[in-house]
Amino acid sequence: MVKIHSIDISPPLLNSSCAWASDLKQLTELYESAHTGAVTTRTAKLNGFQEGPQHTVVFAAESVSSLNSYGYSPYPLRQYIEWTYALLTSSTQSPKPVILSITDSSPPLVAEMLLQIHDLRRRLKSHFLGQSSSIDPSSLVAVELNTSCPNIPDLPPPSYDPETLAPFLSVLAASFKSDPTLTIGLKLPPYVYAAQFKALVEAVAQHSFDLDGHRINPIAYLACTNTLGSSFMFSDQIVHSDQPQDALTAALPTGFGGLAGEAIHPISLGNVRSFAQLIGDHPDPSIHEMKIFGIGGLTNASAKARMHEAGAHVVGCATLLGRHGVKAFEMLASV
Repeated sequence: MVKIHSIDISPPLLNSSCAWASDLKQLTELYESAHTGAVTTRTAKLNGFQEGPQHTVVFAAESVSSLNSYGYSPYPLRQYIEWTYALLTSSTQSPKPVILSITDSSPPLVAEMLLQIHDLRRRLKSHFLGQSSSIDPSSLVAVELNTSCPNIPDLPPPSYDPETLAPFLSVLAASFKSDPTLTIGLKLPPYVYAAQFKALVEAVAQHSFDLDGHRINPIAYLACTNTLGSSFMFSDQIVHSDQPQDALTAALPTGFGGLAGEAIHPISLGNVRSFAQLIGDHPDPSIHEMKIFGIGGLTNASAKARMHEAGAHVVGCATLLGRHGVKAFEMLASV
């Protein structure tokens, strides 16, 4: 079991926010798996995202890798709030955390989303007070701000630019101060040089404050990494349907997309390792409390072990889930 601020994840294995966590059926399957310690929703915007046929995924033929052109979920946050309420109040399974993955184009929109999540937690608290359950479901709701999707035209991931990221962090900090029991994480892109890692940690550290005699930071964990943008595959590199394909055409309708799975495992390990070292060496004790979710190329038990050895407290997968369904977690658990 790993404690991430106010939530416990046991086993320390979950899905990362992805297209295979889009609807209630998929979320229920993830929630009811004996091998997931928590469930992360697909990233939602306040009012949803207009998804079209150009938004899709392909799988590599020679490795457990994927390339996708997805944006965000077509379902708005309010739909995920209702599904989360249903999971946490109706499921017969042992309760586990649900991490609501959110994003939007401006800090005020994210602030509105956080207010809706606080309202959800109040509803769950009221439900708990009228039940005989020993576990308060409001304590099982966490939030993850996705600052790293590479597939949105004209909206580069804010985590690549500290000045763009700063107002989003301020919104998260204000929300946390209104309720310091809320567990908040950041989903980050793949960073490629040392200054990027340091800039992110320092941007987060600026929001540490004293509470009841203890130093605390609003950000409980960093999820590393999201997909690697501007990646490209030809049609002869992917697993095909029965339809004939021209080998020299782009594998995705959009051409470029986000690379995931085995192909990004080394860079994901590097990101986890870099953040683990910076967090451990930081002079602010509140930063030492931040945990790391290792994501990227978690395709077998050896990759899972490497992620933990690099410094990840919790590990997550998406590409393996897309290939094998929830059986992926049973495959990873058999260590």
